[in-house]
Amino acid sequence: MNTTNWNVYGHDWAIDHLHKSIAHDRMRQAYLIVGAESVGKETLARALAMTLNCTNPDHQPCGECSSCKRIVSGNHPDIVYSERESETSPLKIEEIRSVMQRLALKPFEAKYRIAIFRDFDTAQPRAQDALLKTLEEPAPHAILILLARSMEDVLPTITSRSQVIHLRPAPVHLIDEVLRVHFGVGAEQAALLARVSGGRIGWAIRALQNPDLLEQRDAALTLLEEILGMNRAQRFDRASDLSKDKAALVSLLELWQTYWRDALLLATHSGLDPTNIDRAAALEALSDRYPAETMLAALNATRNTLNVLTSNANVRLALEVMFLDYPAA
Repeated sequence: MNTTNWNVYGHDWAIDHLHKSIAHDRMRQAYLIVGAESVGKETLARALAMTLNCTNPDHQPCGECSSCKRIVSGNHPDIVYSERESETSPLKIEEIRSVMQRLALKPFEAKYRIAIFRDFDTAQPRAQDALLKTLEEPAPHAILILLARSMEDVLPTITSRSQVIHLRPAPVHLIDEVLRVHFGVGAEQAALLARVSGGRIGWAIRALQNPDLLEQRDAALTLLEEILGMNRAQRFDRASDLSKDKAALVSLLELWQTYWRDALLLATHSGLDPTNIDRAAALEALSDRYPAETMLAALNATRNTLNVLTSNANVRLALEVMFLDYPAA
């Protein structure tokens, strides 16, 4: 459990590493924080920014000074965030250049001027190159924090000049404990949120604060179970509807992946607990009806369709192909 004031859970080793770097004046000019969506990347980045600019001399964010409060509210003049036009658009070179221009200014009041680049892995190589001059000749007051879901789409010239911090999914028991101890959640709800979060503690906390997330998840899984009862024509009609919102489709298919993984675990009698524990009855019925190979084919089909969504392929056609690999009614 995290013993500092960073309010970051599940990544104690990363906090310890950064805390020691600050205490021994060994801060890097650029950090690349890598991890799944909602695993805690931006929370860690914000906590690091708070720690660096906090008036507390103990290298801990006090959460009470003007600097800490404004960083939490997103209104600190020396903390600059990148923005994308939409969830499906890349981080553009014009935005990166704009952030770098603001980063080059001297701090208004804090010790450091910090730029936090959300979704940096969505930037094209030419856009990422716009950082190189700053990385090669950093101003002493400037620190860059890049956030990315993976390193695959980040240029080697960027990674070699950054301190890479990999954030892994938090264990189920830790998320369960955090929800119960720090947020006062009941045992049953904490167990469900911890299990379905996929190790993403940020998602679990948001779902706690916004019940719509759980309702959306429930609707998405219900939709999958309904599709399994449809004929080919009906499935193709649904593919046409789903293909109209590519951004929403990514989250949907990621959730469906967990469903098929659960079905495969049950079909192979793995003994591992399913992620979607509230769908245990439907999953057991599915695993009793079809062999493990069918579950594996559906899981692979879903994964392949997710990969297709990163290209310019025909989304509707990709969904139709996926539905053909799902077990027939």
